[in-house]
Amino acid sequence: MNPLLDLLQPYPFEKLRQLFAGIQPPPHAPIRLSIGEPQHATPPLICEALSQNFSGLSVYPATAGIDALRQTIAGWLQRRYGLPALDWATQVLPVNGSREALFSFAQAVVDTRRPAPLVACPNPFYQIYEGAALLAGARPVFLNQTPENGFGFDAASLSADEWSRVQLFYVCSPGNPTGRVLDLDEWKALFALSDRYGFVIAADECYSEIYFDEAHPPLGALEAARKLGREGYPRLVVFSSLSKRSNVPGLRSGFVAGDAKVIAGFLKYRTYHGCAMSTTIQAASVAAWQDEAHVVANRALYREKFDAIVPLLAGALEVSRPDAAFYLWARTPGDDTVFARELYAATHVTVLPGQFLAREAHGRNPGQGFVRIALVAGLEECREAATRIAAHLSRG
Repeated sequence: MNPLLDLLQPYPFEKLRQLFAGIQPPPHAPIRLSIGEPQHATPPLICEALSQNFSGLSVYPATAGIDALRQTIAGWLQRRYGLPALDWATQVLPVNGSREALFSFAQAVVDTRRPAPLVACPNPFYQIYEGAALLAGARPVFLNQTPENGFGFDAASLSADEWSRVQLFYVCSPGNPTGRVLDLDEWKALFALSDRYGFVIAADECYSEIYFDEAHPPLGALEAARKLGREGYPRLVVFSSLSKRSNVPGLRSGFVAGDAKVIAGFLKYRTYHGCAMSTTIQAASVAAWQDEAHVVANRALYREKFDAIVPLLAGALEVSRPDAAFYLWARTPGDDTVFARELYAATHVTVLPGQFLAREAHGRNPGQGFVRIALVAGLEECREAATRIAAHLSRG
């Protein structure tokens, strides 16, 4: 077996299973707020598009995807971010959800012929970044995101030697788990580092369509590059998905877009990797990316939940509405693993300890003392969970 597999840590939900071992929770209805799996209903238009295109199952799909989907994605990017026309044939590529693409991207980008390659990522972070780096033969390095730095990037935490060996930088905006959105100045600083050291930026934007003010959608990486005059989006690729936007996590449909040279290399890799998207799924994806009404309605559901839940929890936990996404990153009164275990034992509510989403770096684990609460269930279920959490803390 590949010895690099031994470097992988258990996934956060496996750690959570071990944390809860031996606990018999009370007979309340279980409420799971630990995993970021959308639970709103899938829009009928997507189901209809699937049912009308089953004939696509009888053909091998092309790795590059059908023209109609790439054109639709390019059009959506132009509308959403105010971009000039993208070359859909060279700057857009469908993928089977952002997760598989974020992982495989490192395999295509990291050059192990260069000494001691590094992959930089935020901390806390989406665990795929770390696994992708390790299995690509690189070492992950972490930039802690803490309340003290406003959950931003502290570039000074890496030395000049480390920056010179960084080949890939994973960025998540809106962030998981903090929900923070990078501003234009932060993108400018990150682009300057990329220009200086030559690394590729992988911008994970799978939460870009979950926000609270219809007049102010989150700034995107391609949008920031355009505003800063970066023609062709040098060394920048964004990753997006229908999972959260359109409530279809099982569809496994997303895209990458950006630097045509980087995408050409990634397409070459994917041709051998064997991960072409079924044309049936592609047809449903076209329908989803062309429609915004269901996305606006989806945001309204999340907005209603945050309006109701944040006040319920604010008196019990240190918590506030994020910039975007569907998580609350709540400070705990003590150790986060103890809090999550005791909460589960007393209430049958599951939240995810923050330290499971982070690594020890620069003298601390920045996830310690926090839990991630995913407001993915329905309003009443989330309200019931918040009521149980508040009551549990009031007794403690």
